[in-house]
Amino acid sequence: MLRTVNVILATDLPDDPPWCDASLREYLAVTMPGEHRVCWLAESDGVLAGYASVLMLGDIGVLELLVHPQARRKGVASTLLAVAAERSAAAGFESLGVEVVGGTPAEQFYEALGFRCAFIEVRNVLDLSTVDWPRLARQAYDIAAGYRIEYHPGGPPEELFEPYAAAKTTLRDAPITDLELRPSSYDSERLRASLSTLRARGMRPHTVLAVHESSGLVAGLTEVVVPAHRPGRADQYDTIVVPKHRGYGLGRAMKARMLLELRTSEPALRDMQTWNAMENEPMLRVNAELGFRPDRQWREYEADVADLVRRLQAA
Repeated sequence: MLRTVNVILATDLPDDPPWCDASLREYLAVTMPGEHRVCWLAESDGVLAGYASVLMLGDIGVLELLVHPQARRKGVASTLLAVAAERSAAAGFESLGVEVVGGTPAEQFYEALGFRCAFIEVRNVLDLSTVDWPRLARQAYDIAAGYRIEYHPGGPPEELFEPYAAAKTTLRDAPITDLELRPSSYDSERLRASLSTLRARGMRPHTVLAVHESSGLVAGLTEVVVPAHRPGRADQYDTIVVPKHRGYGLGRAMKARMLLELRTSEPALRDMQTWNAMENEPMLRVNAELGFRPDRQWREYEADVADLVRRLQAA
């Protein structure tokens, strides 16, 4: 699996860092309570030619499909997708969602099979060697009076779970534009389970909060995870500023403080990646101020499972 993934990365995302085998099994196998993943492998002459999995998530099955470059255009992807679609249908799922890297052959593959593009976002990457650290330190404290910024390695402390989850509900209340293939934690119990699952998968969470001092409520948050199998690149998860606390510099300050803390706590880190909807101009502007640069599109596709099964059986 490790060899195949790294060959695929070298072909499709040549600037991305390779994976290593640290906690790789846990990363692939561990899921949230109440969710489960089903996987299939395609082998050819002792080589892993392809991998497919479906994460049974709420009312949508989340597909992941990888094919070795030397095995492409030989029916491997279609065969794996067919068994994944049939299993999704048997499990009662009406739709199947998948994230697709823009500019790769996967776009044409899924579109030819009737998948529709439901959401597009842009991946932005920050090379930490290019950061102006003194300027970043100033940005981390450039906020309005009445707020404080806190860093919590490992996730928020237990006493802040409730206000933290409450802040995340503002994201749920916003107009839904994506397929929610990366679910968030909108209540304290799911937040607790999410942090436990991340750690079990070998992924180190880091959280920075903006606290409204007079009320003690969480006015904003930003989350970063560093995977053990890819310790040189961090993944930005949610960044949220509660609507009534916007306009006070919290978003930029939280993300700047996060970078300052990661510089010390994650010495192997070389860069960070984040994804933003193209219409999310405020966050794109904040990222640009911090030094993030647009990389490529990331697309979420969706297909009706019954229709997909029919198409693949007829192919």
